[in-house]
Amino acid sequence: MTRWRLIALDMDGTLLGKDGTISKENKKWIQYARESGTEVTIATGRPTRMIRFYLESLNLQAPFVVANGSEVWTVGGTLLERHTLSHKHVSFLYSLAIKYGTHFWSSVVDEVFKPGTFPKEIEKYEWLKFGFKNEDPELMAYLWNRLEEYGGLEISSSDPSNIEVNPKGISKATGLQRVCDHLGISSEEVVAIGDGLNDVAMFRWAGLSIAMANAPTEVQAVADRITAHHSEDGVAQAIQTLIN
Repeated sequence: MTRWRLIALDMDGTLLGKDGTISKENKKWIQYARESGTEVTIATGRPTRMIRFYLESLNLQAPFVVANGSEVWTVGGTLLERHTLSHKHVSFLYSLAIKYGTHFWSSVVDEVFKPGTFPKEIEKYEWLKFGFKNEDPELMAYLWNRLEEYGGLEISSSDPSNIEVNPKGISKATGLQRVCDHLGISSEEVVAIGDGLNDVAMFRWAGLSIAMANAPTEVQAVADRITAHHSEDGVAQAIQTLIN
């Protein structure tokens, strides 16, 4: 019997292929893991409404983590945990994006705002996450440093061209801890699989961490193991080594 009671999967660059779908091989081995007594969950930077289809297609039953840990939900629709950015922080983040002319998005409860749709009345919403995206590495490095200087924020990234901001101390690791509390298991019984800087916290927290071959070198350096590229069924290959 496997010692692993939960496998936590990132989505983009991990579970999903380049076309945004879950391969037959990944589906097969996720199902096999569950039949073998190991639950599988999602830990993603995406908002809830952007992962429901995938949860249903895999028939997952464990609570899941969205918005990099800002929310934790049961598959039945019960909110287990929510953490929000202060309105002051959101105002600062928005002004920074406007000042430097970078693309941005922000997740609130039940909606995602982008340039052109960002509301004037920030106080009306509960803000889960704010993101910047730009292909200029020098600008992104500057913004990262500016955010660190500002303080009071959790800064991560799911791609070299973006920066993701959450409430201080909130990450996929804190979200997964809430999942474990709900299921009555420990972090030592969890395997975390991912590819981004926003996966590093859960890598350090979990009993076993597995990075994708497509992950940046600094992410791979934190992981216990490396699996294949996300376009080569890396999740399926990782699960085979865990369950067989």
